[in-house]
Amino acid sequence: MLDTMRVKSIQFTITMSFILITVTVMLVVSLVLYNKFAKTAEESAFLSTAQVIEQVQFNLEQYIKGMSDTFEVVDAKIAKSRGIPSDKLLEQLDTIASTREDIVSIHLFTADGGLVTGVPTTAMRKNTRLLEQPWFRSALDNPNHLTFSLPHIQNLFKDPYKWVVSMSKGVTIEQNGNLVDAVILVDINFKTLDDVFRTVSLGKKGYVYIIDDSAGSIVYHPQQQLIYIGLKYENVEQALKFSYGRYMDVSEGESRLNVVRTVNNIGWKIIGVSYLDEIVTTRKEISTFMIWLLVIVLFFILLISSFMSARISQPIKRLKKSMEMVEKGHFDTYIHVRGADEVEQLSRRFNLMVSRVRELMDQSIAEQEIKRKNELEVLQSQINPHFLYNTLNSVVRMVGNGRTEEVVTTITSLSKFFRISLSKGKNIITIGEEIEHIRNYLIIQKMRYKDKFEYEIHVSEDVLPYKTLKLILQPFVENALYHGIEYMVDEGLIEIIVTMDKGKILFEIRDNGVGMSEETLKSIMTGQVKSEKGSGVGLRNVHERIQLYFGMDYGVHVSSELEEGTIVQITIPAILDEEGGSEG
Repeated sequence: MLDTMRVKSIQFTITMSFILITVTVMLVVSLVLYNKFAKTAEESAFLSTAQVIEQVQFNLEQYIKGMSDTFEVVDAKIAKSRGIPSDKLLEQLDTIASTREDIVSIHLFTADGGLVTGVPTTAMRKNTRLLEQPWFRSALDNPNHLTFSLPHIQNLFKDPYKWVVSMSKGVTIEQNGNLVDAVILVDINFKTLDDVFRTVSLGKKGYVYIIDDSAGSIVYHPQQQLIYIGLKYENVEQALKFSYGRYMDVSEGESRLNVVRTVNNIGWKIIGVSYLDEIVTTRKEISTFMIWLLVIVLFFILLISSFMSARISQPIKRLKKSMEMVEKGHFDTYIHVRGADEVEQLSRRFNLMVSRVRELMDQSIAEQEIKRKNELEVLQSQINPHFLYNTLNSVVRMVGNGRTEEVVTTITSLSKFFRISLSKGKNIITIGEEIEHIRNYLIIQKMRYKDKFEYEIHVSEDVLPYKTLKLILQPFVENALYHGIEYMVDEGLIEIIVTMDKGKILFEIRDNGVGMSEETLKSIMTGQVKSEKGSGVGLRNVHERIQLYFGMDYGVHVSSELEEGTIVQITIPAILDEEGGSEG
């Protein structure tokens, strides 16, 4: 009966509707259950993390209380002493220091920075800038108030430097029969706190870090060095909004649960970071179960629906094959399919669509090529206002200093620079003009940067008449100067070498600057990074301009190594006339 029955397209619609409704209902139910279990698991994870952080908070507060009590003992001994300094007081301070291994030093200073007494009895270093130390200023500005500093290197004495937290307090002492202002300093070895925090476990990747509430500075972080060099980032601003609570953030593509607690008296915040992919394992289990359930149900639905849609599948397959030919670029393909009414109508409409697409593609290719050339010409004609501003500023300073010859040289080079940049609207100039353009640019930069760098240009006379796109060297020289040599301590060197071999012109721009990492180099060449100081043309646009005018066999290749420098190679065809290089 099925063979004699004409299968209408409504059967296909019913089959697909059945599949869609079934899958939709299952997805909705799955999502509801998934979110319910996930929220429960997240809440359990929060409670677990919060308990760990509260224990850390308690331990830190107890430790700080113990150190504060020790400081009060030191303060009491100094307050009761007469005739400071004295051997008795020194012996008492030594006894207090020996009671705790984490005490690095105990010292008493006058308000003008003079050392009164203290242990260990090590000579002070010169030029310690004691009066500028934050803990010293804080003690004088807030007398009789115990102040805790941020972790820092103790560099007051000639002993090996240690990473410490300083407790300080401004007091009044009796010295030579007179009452004078003084500062008590007790340095605590920060390694003790560091060891405590490193034992805290929040999964395999979780950790605890501490920030200062007033300044927002990081007091402790297990990856402190990565923070300093910018390879890791913590959302401190978000943490400062909480004194007690939690929030979610995404760092490096991973969801993290942050629990915040505040340490009393010293204004430190403890932030515990837990990664959800570690602590919420239930999510993965639920996801796996839901996916397998959907796959199995879908399998049975497809078996049933495939039987019902067998009669219309063959015409659609033929239609599909014809579409694949069009997909491969054969826009002269026409479809001749007989079957259900809608399939026949679809084939006719598709034929009309292919014809129209072919027309629109031809039109679009022509329009896009014109548009792309216009865009590149606009980019090419940009003049860097930042460079012009800096050059004119340099000229003003030279005039003010009476450096007439340098003014003349700079203005002359600037005029030649702009003359070649404009080139009467031409995009194609000679290599000689391009070399003169970059030479004038380097002369101007040399005037500005003085002994910061040297440059060398090596080009044979027989190459100069050949044609090139203009302004292809300047972006790379700018990049070498601003991002390679400007950050160097030693004198930099920029080399420009032009050679010809086997019908090709090769430009090489070499610098001995700081170089780039492979990731930075990829970002520059894909256009994701653009220098704020650059010409506006951009390294990638030079590559695209060359390929647009001369073909895909030519372009730009950049190689770089950190601390070694960068080499840029530009390849164009050797052309003595305008052939092969349209001016757009």
